[in-house]
Amino acid sequence: MNNILLNFASEQAKKIHTNRSLASFKAGDTVNVKYKITEGGNTRIQAFKGVVIAKTKGDKNYSASFTVRKISSNIGVERKFMVCSPLIADVEILKRGIVRRSKLYYLRSLTGKASRIKEKLDFLVASGAAEDVSAA
Repeated sequence: MNNILLNFASEQAKKIHTNRSLASFKAGDTVNVKYKITEGGNTRIQAFKGVVIAKTKGDKNYSASFTVRKISSNIGVERKFMVCSPLIADVEILKRGIVRRSKLYYLRSLTGKASRIKEKLDFLVASGAAEDVSAA
């Protein structure tokens, strides 16, 4: 029974991963997750921008997930996304963070400047964003 469920999950994961590819990110990165919302008959894409505070079970696993945290009106908002969800349209990496932990739950108790994460500065050069700035 367990083997049948694992086979089904792996087939579903392969099906979803062949249709789209998400950027490789880790805890501490600032990402912009674009996901589909259906209201009545209309479908639109909404963005959720924040810091990845946790990532579970790798990239290729069907039950893999990640948690994104942002501050909205001085209130911390966290949202958990499934990596293989067909509702996720895109995950865009805005900043790479320098952290030494895989779970950043300590950010929940920090406010203001204390909750900032150091940014990896060579990320912009590697991604080609620096070439766009110099061309303009």
